[in-house]
Amino acid sequence: MSYKASFRVWRGDSAGGGLQDFTVEVNEGEVVLDIIHRLQATQASDLAVRWNCKAGKCGSCSAEINGRPRLLCMTRMSVFDEDEVITVTPMRTFPVIRDLVTDVSYNYTKAREIPAFTPPADLKPGEYRMKQVDVERSQEFRKCIECYLCQNTCHVIRDHDENKENFAGPRYLMRIAELEMHPLDVADRRHAAQDEHGLGYCNITKCCTEVCPEGIHITDNALIPMKERVADRRYDPVVWLGSKIFRRTSD
Repeated sequence: MSYKASFRVWRGDSAGGGLQDFTVEVNEGEVVLDIIHRLQATQASDLAVRWNCKAGKCGSCSAEINGRPRLLCMTRMSVFDEDEVITVTPMRTFPVIRDLVTDVSYNYTKAREIPAFTPPADLKPGEYRMKQVDVERSQEFRKCIECYLCQNTCHVIRDHDENKENFAGPRYLMRIAELEMHPLDVADRRHAAQDEHGLGYCNITKCCTEVCPEGIHITDNALIPMKERVADRRYDPVVWLGSKIFRRTSD
């Protein structure tokens, strides 16, 4: 069963642009990415869109559909009414390159700022041992497909571009939390999370969790535990006193 759908797709580049109206055929079982491809094939051959696997695993086709950050390939047309106008726009937090393609290099910059996994110096790769509970905790965070929808929806950078320099965003604060919780990582990442990567900017609204296509509990399982670790280290009076005493002893 097919029908004609009304689409509004943002067209333009870094210099500016606007929404363009299309009427396009929709077939049963299709997703929004199918419709974008049909537009390319029939009406707008120069329409730019980033995609790869079409299976919700590469994170390439991130965009905003009716104002909500989504993966184009995982948004079924059946969730919309047949007479509904469907608006597709690029991710708002990142600079537009062309049409639905944005410049997400900010995320790669933040990724490079995080020190890598740091095991004990005397522990060889074949000697790594972990409890299953630690494996499972880390495994949830590793489901991330780096679609950057959490980064896009985070109002700290979505509404305040000036914060990008000092804020890593939920995806990379989650990476810091993963390493901090790893039983074989000996680096203390708590001060860096707060002072260098902007953990304090996060006010745990859970908007990042709500848009995650992998269902990762970013806020509850990564950001809040990381905030608790930072608070224990920086603001617990007993820990503070102990650090002063040991510092004097070592001097």
